Amino acid sequence: MCDAWTVVCEPFFQWVSQDSFADARPPYERLRTQLVADVEPYELMKPRLLYASHQGLCYFAHLMGYRLVRDAAVHPLNAAFLRAYMDEEGSPTLKPVPGIDLDAYKSELIARFSNPSVRDTVPRLCNESCDRIPKWLVPVIVDQLAAGRSMALSAAIVANWVRYAEGTDELGQPIDVADRLKYPVMQNAAGFAADRNSFLQDCDRFGDLVDEPTFARAYDRALELLHTVGARATLVELLA
Repeated sequence: MCDAWTVVCEPFFQWVSQDSFADARPPYERLRTQLVADVEPYELMKPRLLYASHQGLCYFAHLMGYRLVRDAAVHPLNAAFLRAYMDEEGSPTLKPVPGIDLDAYKSELIARFSNPSVRDTVPRLCNESCDRIPKWLVPVIVDQLAAGRSMALSAAIVANWVRYAEGTDELGQPIDVADRLKYPVMQNAAGFAADRNSFLQDCDRFGDLVDEPTFARAYDRALELLHTVGARATLVELLA
């Protein structure tokens, strides 16, 4: 039986496998699989560049009124912020990634987000933030702090999550926060007025970052900007 129905997909393809098998293996290289001695650098690259960039885009985009990823990603401020995050904070935490041109990979990520044929939604990227940010972004912050490098853009992403979790966008429209911890997350976000670090005191999500003054200052500055001048102007300030 032959199914000749057209399947439309994005042109990107990447499959990496550690070349360590108990016995003979199929010729995966014929399928464009990259066979490597150690898969760990690739396992770090994807969450810290691709997935963390999703988080870097989605909250700004939602607050700005975007609902499709492709529309948000072509905005020059969003694209510049993503590239700055990847270049200045995500990439320095990676190990060498053999066979990967990181500059090209990062450019391709932004092109993928901007693909006009893909109708990925901003709300989908915002879902379950309580699981995503601790896995994909917090390790970048921790590594940057340990190395004495800047993590201001990563801190701004966390602040943006807080602003999003307050439940109303900049147009006054309600935000449906889809998260398994929706109510405690929204309650902590609402506590900003009384305690500026209330959100960071969730040690299950952030460890001891609340006690890191460099991070706390960057987070506080970004959250203050989001409340006073809005998402677009905050991006301008962060990229200045």
